[in-house]
Amino acid sequence: MRINSPKLNIMYKACMKAAKFLIRDFGEVENLQVSSKGPGDFVSSADTRTEKIIIEEILRAYPDHGILSEEAGNINQKNKTNRWIIDPIDGTSNFLNAIPQFAISIGYEENNQIKNGLIYDPIKNELFFAETGNGAFLNNSRIRVSKKKNLRNSLLGTGGPRSSSKIKNDIFHEFVEISKNVETPIRKYGSASLDMASVACGRFDGFWQRELSYWDIAAGTIIVKEAGGFVDFLDKEVDESKKRNLVATNSLIHKELLDLINKKNIEKN
Repeated sequence: MRINSPKLNIMYKACMKAAKFLIRDFGEVENLQVSSKGPGDFVSSADTRTEKIIIEEILRAYPDHGILSEEAGNINQKNKTNRWIIDPIDGTSNFLNAIPQFAISIGYEENNQIKNGLIYDPIKNELFFAETGNGAFLNNSRIRVSKKKNLRNSLLGTGGPRSSSKIKNDIFHEFVEISKNVETPIRKYGSASLDMASVACGRFDGFWQRELSYWDIAAGTIIVKEAGGFVDFLDKEVDESKKRNLVATNSLIHKELLDLINKKNIEKN
C-alpha cells in the first residue's frame, strides 16, 4: 500500500486493526448489543470498540493531540492545533442491517485545516486516502474525479433526512426539485464518507447533503479536493455543535448544482 506519511500510517494501522473485528461482527450482526441513541440513530458495541482501538493507536503515537470522535466526543480539547476527526462506523444503520455499505473515516486537522484523510470500506477492502499536495488514492491507484460537464447527465448522491430533522420537508422538497434536473435517479446509499469517496474516484459526479456531522465528512473533504473536485458548504457555520450542509462535485458541474440548490431555496422561501 502506497502510504508514506506518518499521519496516514497511523490511520492505516488503526483502521486495519479495527477492521478485523468489524468484518467478524458484520457476519454476526444479529448478535450485536444495540442501544438507542435517539430517533433513527443507533450505536452498537462495534462502534464503541472500533472507536476505542483507533483512539488508542492515535494517542499512543501522539498523546497530546486533540480528538473529536462521534461516540467519545472531545479528547485533549486544549490542543487547538493538532486534531483527529473520527467516525468509527459511518453507515451504522447499514451495518446493523447487514448492508455492506459502511466505512471507517479518519481525518487529521492542523490549524483548522484538514491535511490528511482516510476512508476504509472493510467489506470491499477499498482504502481511500489523501494528503494535502500529494493527490488522492484508492488502494495503490491514483484517483481523479469524473469529467462530466452537464448536470442533467450526471449521477448524484445524497442522504437524509432523519425523522427528527426540523427541516425534513425542506430537504424532501430540495430532493424532488434536483431530481427534476437530472436524467438518472439520485442515489441514497446511507454513508456520507463513501459517497464523498465515490465523487473522488468518479463513481458519482456530485454529492450533496444537509445536516451532516463534521466526522461524517472531514476525511472526505481532503480526498475529494486532492482528486480534483470541489467542496462547498451551504452555510459558514463552524460551531462543532452545528450540522454541516455540504456540496461536493467533480468541479465541472459544481456551479450548476450549487446555483440550482440556491435557486430552489430562494423559490421555497
